[in-house]
Amino acid sequence: MPFLGSVIKHAISLRNKLPAIFKVADPGVVQENELKKLLRRAANTAMGEKYGFNQILKSKNVVAEFQKRVPTYDYNKIFKEWWYRSLNGEAYVTWPGKVKYFALSSGTSEASSKYIPVTGDMLRAIKKTSIKQIFSLARYEFPKEFFEKGILMLGGSTHLQFNGTYYEGDLSGITTKNIPFWFQHFYKPGKRISKERDWPTKLNEIVKRAKDWDIGVIVGVPAWWQILIEKIIEHYKVNNIHEIWPNLSIFVHGGVAFSPYKKGFEKLLGKPLTYIETYLASEGFVAFQSRPNTGNMQLVLDNGLFIEFVPFNENNFDDEGNLRPDAQVLTISQIETGVEYALLLSNCAGAWRYLIGDTVKLVSRELNEIVITGRTKHFLNLCGEHLSQENMNMAVKMAEDQLNIEVREFTVAGIKYESMFAHKWFIGTDSTVDKAMLRDAIDENLKVLNDDYRVERIAAIRDVIVEVIPSTVFYDWMRMKGKEGAQNKFPRVIKHKQLEEWETFVKSSLTE
Repeated sequence: MPFLGSVIKHAISLRNKLPAIFKVADPGVVQENELKKLLRRAANTAMGEKYGFNQILKSKNVVAEFQKRVPTYDYNKIFKEWWYRSLNGEAYVTWPGKVKYFALSSGTSEASSKYIPVTGDMLRAIKKTSIKQIFSLARYEFPKEFFEKGILMLGGSTHLQFNGTYYEGDLSGITTKNIPFWFQHFYKPGKRISKERDWPTKLNEIVKRAKDWDIGVIVGVPAWWQILIEKIIEHYKVNNIHEIWPNLSIFVHGGVAFSPYKKGFEKLLGKPLTYIETYLASEGFVAFQSRPNTGNMQLVLDNGLFIEFVPFNENNFDDEGNLRPDAQVLTISQIETGVEYALLLSNCAGAWRYLIGDTVKLVSRELNEIVITGRTKHFLNLCGEHLSQENMNMAVKMAEDQLNIEVREFTVAGIKYESMFAHKWFIGTDSTVDKAMLRDAIDENLKVLNDDYRVERIAAIRDVIVEVIPSTVFYDWMRMKGKEGAQNKFPRVIKHKQLEEWETFVKSSLTE
């Protein structure tokens, strides 16, 4: 019997003895202890010596002293000051030893790739949290036999690029390359296909092998999974994916809000799935859904991360989503439910007070559970409308239901219009829809969801423009930009030069 299956089956046999929920006695104390561990490990690095990590550890209030001495960083700042040295092979820069892996992460708003350090300590922390999430499945009502089924992970290539002193690739490729031996029995698509770097080739190889696998769990970004499942259904001439994988029961997703994709995704199923959300970023495994019947994720407070929270408002961020030097920074003990925060991470790979770019809300103080609401760069605030990615996702989801259509992708731009402003939406759908009706539905939904938007629509936001385009245009753009597949997502808000390029691309695509 496979090791993982036997262990989880044992956990299931003890299901009634397991706590219904995970609780952290004092999250503030737990987080302070994690910070101390990180500071001790990095005390003898170049960064640790510059900012006096040893002195911080001797202070009466370690957290306050840490925040006083160590500045906040975004990617450009920490790379120019520190990480470029690690990339060049220097050891003990921001974390002990040399950095063996760098995760390439362009996010969804940057033109060029970011090089995020991934250390052995980080990989061990990710494995530890992954195992914790696996064991949380004992709380779900799955039969014991389910845990012998395959797990198909749709990620980046495990054939990493070696650049003299380090390997680079998608985080999913790095973590998959380092999966423990006992997991390999379950893991699909297997070593050969996982090494494939060409994304269309990888998808085609998976399609060819799909009928040979008994898949119980699929893992990955919703948009790419929808494309793959459609390919499998078309190839085998079946009505839904459960005719190929009858035991498929779980979809583990992350990286983007699932709600806009759910309507179209569920058309491909023969029976309902259990959806489990994860928050695994290039900078660490931040949170995961630890219990059924919720869309919330529990923060990982005791495994290689120290998390700070910056209220996402005009006092702390400028109009472009950049962190102000005097921004208010809070700890887990100080934040409130229902307030949107940007995250600063310090981790076991040498990120220190690093602005990760995501925004979250605390939804349960007792369980330290959050929901992801968007990105610091993905919001519209031309004239005080404070339109968040959470608002956009919900408005599109409501429009789908109201008009009985499926929206595969979308992005929004704020533009000058007459003497004021307008919002321009690009909606990727293959459904037949009246553009005016879609425009009105989105506009009215946003007025209900966001009072600031409703007020600004009276005068400042003179119009809402909707351009309906085939969903393939979005994927063609991603391919052209070299961002096809794995963890890549299309930006929900598009600005400046990227907007100009996108409009030119859309125009040429529609005239071909």
